[in-house]
Amino acid sequence: MPVLFYGDPHRNFDPLFEAVSRHQPEHVVILGDLDLQRPFREVLARVLAQGIACWWILGNHDCTDAAQYDFLFEDYPEGNLGNRAVEMVCRDGSITVAGLGGIYRGRVWYPIGHKSPVFKTREDMVALTRPHVRWRKGIPLRQRDTIFPEDHEILAGQSCDVLVSHEAPSCHEYGTLEIDRLGLKMGARLFVHGHMHHSYLGKTAYGTPVRGLDGAEVFLLSPADL
Repeated sequence: MPVLFYGDPHRNFDPLFEAVSRHQPEHVVILGDLDLQRPFREVLARVLAQGIACWWILGNHDCTDAAQYDFLFEDYPEGNLGNRAVEMVCRDGSITVAGLGGIYRGRVWYPIGHKSPVFKTREDMVALTRPHVRWRKGIPLRQRDTIFPEDHEILAGQSCDVLVSHEAPSCHEYGTLEIDRLGLKMGARLFVHGHMHHSYLGKTAYGTPVRGLDGAEVFLLSPADL
């Protein structure tokens, strides 16, 4: 059975439900921008009820307000694939998938524009953020879906078969070589990303295959495909 990757839903989960019914995957990986208006467990109830493992990474439409944030982090934290690699066991083998959630922002780090980081860690940002601007004693809510250099460092110490991200690798017009480099360090054999709403096949600067997904697009991958 395959792992099902799902491009930015933006509240549209019907294609996902249809694909789950048709293909019966053992794992579902959502590539950010869920844009939830209800808790994750409610929205994905029919998938979770089938015993299918559900995973998600952050997009830039998942921390618009506190409710959206809590619908993910408070309601289904065990599904957060950000900054970790998970072995997803299927009937015909297994695939280790790692997640880089969020987007790059100039306020912190914008490697797409070849700019040096302003902050390397969230702790660095908190130290220079006035108390009344902090959110829940940490970085502002606006920055909760921002990629920091420390995220790359955490992931670089792990290995994976597939690296999923919201941002794109360098083969996309608005992608970055930093993701190529991260995947190379992790031994990734495939990149899958969302955010750009562009369905395509490409390769990183190092020759690793890339699969970009359109919004609400389904992509199936079995261990035998790698």
